[in-house]
Amino acid sequence: MAFGSDRQTSFARATDSAVIDEGLRSYMLRVYNYMGSALALTGIVAYLTANSPVMMNAIFGTPLMWVVMLAPLGIVFFLSAKINTMSTTAAQATFWVFAVLMGMSLASIFVIYTGTSIARVFFITAGLFGTMSLYGYTTKRDLTGMGSFLMMGLMGVILASVVNWFLQSSALEFAISVIGVLVFVGLTAYDTQKIKEMYASSDSAAVMSKKAIMGALRLYLDFINLFLMLLRLFGNRN
Repeated sequence: MAFGSDRQTSFARATDSAVIDEGLRSYMLRVYNYMGSALALTGIVAYLTANSPVMMNAIFGTPLMWVVMLAPLGIVFFLSAKINTMSTTAAQATFWVFAVLMGMSLASIFVIYTGTSIARVFFITAGLFGTMSLYGYTTKRDLTGMGSFLMMGLMGVILASVVNWFLQSSALEFAISVIGVLVFVGLTAYDTQKIKEMYASSDSAAVMSKKAIMGALRLYLDFINLFLMLLRLFGNRN
């Protein structure tokens, strides 16, 4: 009787684990779908904007440029602060608006770099991102300590970028790009692990959707910044 009871308990635990794993896979798939859709939307908007002289003049030939450049950052802070009180529909709409504005702000890369080098760097970025995200998802190692170190590196990259805005030093720009690549490669693994840990099978559908949106936003930012750093290093300028 005791043996039969233990066997039933083991079977119940295995069943619960399978359900949780299936829920986790569904949750992570939703995160990647949101992220991939946002990247596609950003790319389309950037390409269409770059090929429209009217749009390029309206954005980059007027003070509107600063609005387009800074608005995505504002949306990131807004979503982070308000996501818990927003409806799922409002959170999704804000996320898509963010992707569109990012596309407008990135349209200039099609003017600065050749289309071939943009495509090449995109696929390099996708390979690096996919590898590190898979590592973050599968590793048993706690990456929390690495995350603290990476955040310090990120702050250094931001401060150095602001300084180089005035210095316009090519050597400093190269160093920033190299360090930036290392930082965002590491952040991809770290953020993936943290997004995975955000999953809880007891959460409602609305809560899970909001978590997926915020997770997608984190990975989207990792991908875009990694892409831009690599583009500075390997992109062929027009």
